[in-house]
Amino acid sequence: MRLLKSLHQHITPTGIYAVVICLAGAAIFGYTNKGSFLQYSSLEWVTVYSMLGAVLILEYFTFQLPPASNKQSMDSSVYLACIFVHGSEIAIFILLLTSVIAAIRDYKLSWWKHFINFSIYALSIFSAASVFQWVGGSQGPLNDGYIAAYVLSMLSYFAVNTFTLGLYFYLAYEGSLKQLRRAFVAESLLVYLCTLILSLVLTVLIYHNGILGLVLFLGLSMLLSHAFKKLFDMFRDVEEKSIMDRRTGLYNHSYFENSLESELRTARKDKLPLSLALIDIDDFKKFNDQFGHLKGDQLLGFLGNLLKKETEKTSITASRYGGEEFTLLMPGYSAEQAYEVVNRIRKKLNDSHYEGVEIFPHGCLSFSAGISEYQAGIYDKSQLVDQADKALYYAKRQGKNAVHLSGSYNETEREIDLAQDIRDIEQQLTLFLYKDINAFKHSKRVFKYAMDISEVLGLGQEDKRGFVLGALIHDIGKLEIPWDIMNKKEKLTPEEWRLVKGHVTWGRRIVEANERFEELIPFIELHHERYDGTGYPYGFAGDEIPRLCRMLTIIDSFDAMTTERPYQRTKTFEQALNELRACSGTQFDPELTRIFIRYIKDSHLSSPYIRSLQ
Repeated sequence: MRLLKSLHQHITPTGIYAVVICLAGAAIFGYTNKGSFLQYSSLEWVTVYSMLGAVLILEYFTFQLPPASNKQSMDSSVYLACIFVHGSEIAIFILLLTSVIAAIRDYKLSWWKHFINFSIYALSIFSAASVFQWVGGSQGPLNDGYIAAYVLSMLSYFAVNTFTLGLYFYLAYEGSLKQLRRAFVAESLLVYLCTLILSLVLTVLIYHNGILGLVLFLGLSMLLSHAFKKLFDMFRDVEEKSIMDRRTGLYNHSYFENSLESELRTARKDKLPLSLALIDIDDFKKFNDQFGHLKGDQLLGFLGNLLKKETEKTSITASRYGGEEFTLLMPGYSAEQAYEVVNRIRKKLNDSHYEGVEIFPHGCLSFSAGISEYQAGIYDKSQLVDQADKALYYAKRQGKNAVHLSGSYNETEREIDLAQDIRDIEQQLTLFLYKDINAFKHSKRVFKYAMDISEVLGLGQEDKRGFVLGALIHDIGKLEIPWDIMNKKEKLTPEEWRLVKGHVTWGRRIVEANERFEELIPFIELHHERYDGTGYPYGFAGDEIPRLCRMLTIIDSFDAMTTERPYQRTKTFEQALNELRACSGTQFDPELTRIFIRYIKDSHLSSPYIRSLQ
């Protein structure tokens, strides 16, 4: 039983596929050769050795094509030409000798990988030879009458080689079919086209000119391989220049943005930690004013080199964000681990001698840094950057030369900042007083609900701040809706309803103009998303909607149903709770709906505020 369990654990789709391919390769060699190489004539051995030399030379002249880095060579043209002139028997025998030499040369690579490679190419050669004969082709000189046979044979070789090799990598590395198609079809097509045409050229040369023809072919192939290699080097050079910052030698802002988006997707999908550090050189303007911009650029380069050196053997990506700001994108690092790394770099910078440091307040080079960590509910890269930026701002306020984690603020300062933020947002909401006083009162009530629910959910101070401020400002975009639509008593037309739905987008734009409240954008933009994915503006569903945004949707809807407005029917609390239950799982998150209903039942009799709403 234990043996069977052990075998079951070691049997994988990759292993089964490898065994099948290897058995097929061995069977093909046995079928095509049958030991006939023991009776080869001297001329046949000359052919084998010359063809073998050609394959080895072309394998040496491998190259890469942009944009991927898959290695390519033109050795397949030798095997195809051998099929057309001498048949599959000699072609597969040459392949066997090549594989043996490769196994001796690359002895550190597992023998079964060499066997798989041999088997895949044996299948390709055998299929190409079979198709060639089946269509009516025969070995010998290039014949105009066999054009269809040549073309179909080459297509067969390409198809079998691409499919078998690609399928192995798909199973072994758990890729996607889209990646498979891109890597082994689209990006190899040009090389295979050249290879197949060259195989016809080689057929003519070796039949009519023998060894001399083979030498000429090798010269042409090596030149083409060299040209492809130069093309790839040029591509990599241009690509590197497009993603690198010349002053610091680090990646530039565009590369950072793309990397952040990619790493966020990975962290969200695989539930892995991801941290971002935003670094700003302290008093850089003072250094620039004192020594000039040229010296300032040299200082940027100095810090860039330090960041590169300290992160080169890690998964961390160091980039220049802009000006004197830098980023460290840290996949696999928790906030605490990121803090240790960044603080160590900060101390090393403090201890680094640099000309002119005497003008700095600390008497040394220093930077301030803010660190944020990806949390469930972050759906946009700007949120992570904004959190790191706020932490950086806090580090600056504490006297600079410090590293600060997002969310770890002094409690008294939090309360003072929250009170000030509430006053500032209420100041903006007073614009509703002339346009729709009900919208103003609705925002205030939703805010008070959010204050209570924050305690029910046991939110931390940072989450509480975002939730209550988001509840207060969530309808700010309605300021852009025309007065007559906001106060219309009749049913809205489709065009008017489209304008009303646009308030979430307008709200985002209003807040983006004031960077101070950018972290509240999810509450503004997503409070009309539905749990089943039928909401707007994005049609997010389930956990795609941040948890506190899902709760805001419940609060917002409940208040809208129970608010007394002229000429409109108002639901009682019980009727509204029944509506929440009915829409649980479709419009609302079921778990959060239960929590909110329990909160209303527990508090509506004892709370003077809620009692006044009935």
